[in-house]
Amino acid sequence: MELNELMFWFSSLWILPFWVMMWFLPNHELTQRFVGDLRFCFLPLLVPYIILALPQVGTILLAIGSDMPTPAVVVDLFADEDVVLIGWLHYLAFDMFLGRFIWLRMLEAKRPIYVSTPILILCMMMAPIGCAAGIAATWGGKGPIDTVAATSIAPNE
Repeated sequence: MELNELMFWFSSLWILPFWVMMWFLPNHELTQRFVGDLRFCFLPLLVPYIILALPQVGTILLAIGSDMPTPAVVVDLFADEDVVLIGWLHYLAFDMFLGRFIWLRMLEAKRPIYVSTPILILCMMMAPIGCAAGIAATWGGKGPIDTVAATSIAPNE
């Protein structure tokens, strides 16, 4: 098995337990421990991404940085099999990060599993739409979800 295939399968399989825990055991101690900690659910996805992206950095930066990206430039870039795999790893990491964010919002807003599960499945399959649905489903919760960002924002004076 080639390195790019190994990175693909590692990442694709790595995320499954985290999604299953968020879907079906959102309040369980194990879900809180592993999905709640970026060291387990997100950082391991960066290793395969970095391994595959580093050799392609020049190609990607040149393609995107030399001209305004157009559909033709993006299609040409994604004609390379390695870039497609990098894109896939990017999607997996992005979906996991957003899914985790929505899972945290669902917990904070105390949404039942029959609300959170379909939205989290949507986050996995179509992250931007799932994120929008998750934000809509938790709109008006008590206080900010991201306390780090909330505490770093100065109030309007």
